[in-house]
Amino acid sequence: MPPRTPLLSLPNARPYAFQFPLSTTALIIIDIQRDFVDPGGFGEVQCGNDEIFSRARAIVPAVKRVLDAFRSFGGHVIHTREGHQPDLADLPASKRLRQISAPNGHHGIGIGDQGPMGRLLVRGEYGHDIIEELTPWPGETVIDKPGKGSFWGTDIHRVLLARGVTHLLFAGVTTECCVTSTLRECNDRGYQCCILDDCTQGFDAQQVTTSLDIVCGQDGLFGFIGSSPDFFDAMNKSQLQATPPATPPLLADDGLPPITELLSRYKKGIISPVDVVNYTFDRIEQYKSIDPAVWIHIEPREKVLAAAEKLAIRYSGKPLPPLFGVPFSVKDTIDVQGIVTTAACPQYAYTPSTHALAVQHVLDAGGIFIGKANLDQLATGLSGCRSPYGIPHSVFSEKHISGGSSSGSVVSVGAKLVSFGLATDTAGSGRVPAAFNGVVGFKPTKGTVSARGLVPACRTLDTITVVAPTIPDARRVWQIIAKHDPADPFSKLPHTLVTWKSDFRGPRLGGFTFAVPPQSSLEVCTPQYQDLFARAVQTLRSCGGRLVGVDYKPFEVAGDLLYEGALLHERMTCIGLEFLQTKLDELHPVIKALFGGALANPPSAYDVFRDQALQIQLTRTAQQTFDTLRGGIDVLVVPTTTQHPTIEQMVADPLKLNSKLGTFTHYANVVDLCGVNVPAGTYVDGEGVRLPFGITMLGGSGYDAKVFDIAGVAEEAFREAVKGG
Repeated sequence: MPPRTPLLSLPNARPYAFQFPLSTTALIIIDIQRDFVDPGGFGEVQCGNDEIFSRARAIVPAVKRVLDAFRSFGGHVIHTREGHQPDLADLPASKRLRQISAPNGHHGIGIGDQGPMGRLLVRGEYGHDIIEELTPWPGETVIDKPGKGSFWGTDIHRVLLARGVTHLLFAGVTTECCVTSTLRECNDRGYQCCILDDCTQGFDAQQVTTSLDIVCGQDGLFGFIGSSPDFFDAMNKSQLQATPPATPPLLADDGLPPITELLSRYKKGIISPVDVVNYTFDRIEQYKSIDPAVWIHIEPREKVLAAAEKLAIRYSGKPLPPLFGVPFSVKDTIDVQGIVTTAACPQYAYTPSTHALAVQHVLDAGGIFIGKANLDQLATGLSGCRSPYGIPHSVFSEKHISGGSSSGSVVSVGAKLVSFGLATDTAGSGRVPAAFNGVVGFKPTKGTVSARGLVPACRTLDTITVVAPTIPDARRVWQIIAKHDPADPFSKLPHTLVTWKSDFRGPRLGGFTFAVPPQSSLEVCTPQYQDLFARAVQTLRSCGGRLVGVDYKPFEVAGDLLYEGALLHERMTCIGLEFLQTKLDELHPVIKALFGGALANPPSAYDVFRDQALQIQLTRTAQQTFDTLRGGIDVLVVPTTTQHPTIEQMVADPLKLNSKLGTFTHYANVVDLCGVNVPAGTYVDGEGVRLPFGITMLGGSGYDAKVFDIAGVAEEAFREAVKGG
C-alpha cells in the first residue's frame, strides 16, 4: 500500500538517496550557541585555533536558510543547547576535569569558570543562549542538555514521539562531537537520520570528515550525509508537483478551518483574530436557537474582541505562537480566572483567582477563551442529561443525547462553534460524548496534564482532555498542555514515562498490532453497533493493522471497580463528604440517587484496601498487555460506547443505561491507559436519523503518541471508506 505522505529525496546523499516525508521530518539544530560559535565562549577554548574556530560561524547562513524553509511550511524544529545547572549538580567530574587536566593541553579554563560571556556552558548565562540569527520561534522546542548527546537528562525522545517524527535532518556544531553523538543516539531509537554537510562544522577538519564518513559508511551504518542545495531542490520539485489548492472563503459557513489552516491564513494576513472572534460569536448566537443548553457562561463579545486586538498587536510582525487566535471552550469544572466555576452545581460554585494550568498553557500559546461549557452535574454521568442548566443534545439529532459529562464542551466543537475544547475524562466523560457528536476526544495518560485548577471528581483518576474535530488538531493542543507540573502531586515525572523505538515507515507501512474485546463482551452493544464495529476492525486491518488476541478479563474487572467498589467513595470524598451530606437534597435527582445510595452503604477499611490491591494488580496486568518487547499489542480497540439513546430513553432509565454506555470506557483510568475516540462513520437508525459511530483506541500509560500515530492512520482510512461508499 503506498504511503499517504509524498516522499522528498536528496538524490546525491551518501551512501544512497535519502527519502523523507516533510510531515514527519524534524530539523534538529545542535548547539549553535554563543558559547560555541562566538569569541569568548567554550568553543574557542575547546578549539584553541582562531582560524579554525571561525569556520563554525560560517555555516550559520546555510543553517538559517534551511530553518526558514522548515518554518515556511510549519515543520518540526528542535534546537539543542549544551549547558549545566548553575550549581553544576548535573556536571560529572570526568567531563569537568578530563580535558583541563591534560598535562600538555590548551584548556586553561573549564566548564563553570568565568569567561567573557559569563560562566562557560552554564544555563542562564549570556553565552549559553542560541545566537540571534537562529532564535527559536514560539512553538519550537528547545532541549537543554547536560551532555554531548541529546538524550541523557532530557525528554527529547518523548518530544519526537509526541510529534510523530520519523526522519531527522541535522545541522549544527560540532560535527565530531555533539552532532554525531546525538545522531548515533537517534539511530539507536529507530529514526532515519541525515546530516546536511554544509550545515555542520567542527574544530578539527580531519575529525569532521572522518565523522561524516563513519555515519554513512558500511552502506549507512548510522545514517546519511546530504546537502542543503539538494534539500532546496527537493522542496522546489515538491511545490511544482503539488496541485494548487482552491481558494477557500475567508471563513466558510460550515465552521472554522483546521488549526493549521487558520494559522496559515493569519500568517498571510488573509484574516485577523478579530474576524475570527466575530465569526465565532455569530455562530454561537445562531446555534442558540438549535440548542440553548451548550453554555453555562459566554464571555461578552466586546471583552473577547479586545483580547483579540491585544493579541494581534502583540504579535504584529512577529512569529505566531502555535494557537494564535484559535477560539476554544472550557468545561465548567476547569478554572478560568475571574469566571465562576459551577461544575453545573450552583451550590458548589466559587470564583477562582487563577487559571487552571492547562488553560494558562493554551492562553500562553495564543488561544482565545470563549466561554464555559455545560456538563453533567459534578462531572458525574455519561448522558449529558444531568444539568440544571439544560440538556444539550447531539449535533446530529435533537432527540438523541449528547453524552456526558463533557456534554457542552463536545457539542461546542461538534457544532463548530469553537476550534477545540478543554474537557475532562474520569470514566469516559470525554470519549463517549465525542462518539455521539462525531468528533475526536483524547484522554491523555493520567498525570501528564496538570490537574491543578480542576474540580476533582476522583483525584487518582481525573484527566483533563482535548476535544477537537480531527486527530491532528487534538494532537497539537495536547502537545501544548501535556507539561509536567511539579506543584501537582499527581503529576508524573517525564522520565518515568515509557518510550519506544520509532519506525520510520509509519503505522500504515510498518504495521501495528491491535486487539478487540471477545464477542461475549461485545454483545452488550446493539446489533447495529456490533456490525459497525466489525466493519471498523476490517478497515483497520486494511491499513496496516494485525489483529491478535489478548486476555480481556482484567479490563472488565477494572471497569467494575469504578462504581461497584471503593473508588466511588473516593469520588465522594473529592467532591466533599460534608457538602454531599448537607446539600444532597438540592442536587439533580439522578446525582442524588447515586450518591445517596453510596452514603447509606459506606465501605469498610477492609473493602478499601482490598480494592486498592486489586487495582494495582489489574494495572500491572493491563500495562503488560501493551509491552511490545514481550509480545504485547500496540493498541486495544473497542467500541467507544454501546448504543446511542434518545434523551427520552436516558431520562427514563438513567442509572442502568449510563452503566451500559460506560462498558468500554470505565476501566481506562482505573488501570492507567490513554485513549482517543476516532469517528468511524455514520449510520441510519430505525427512525431514519443519521447518527455517528466511534471507536476508541487505548494504549498503555505514556503511549499517547503511539495512540495518536495509529489513530491518525485510522482517521484517514475511515474517511477513505466513506468516500468510497
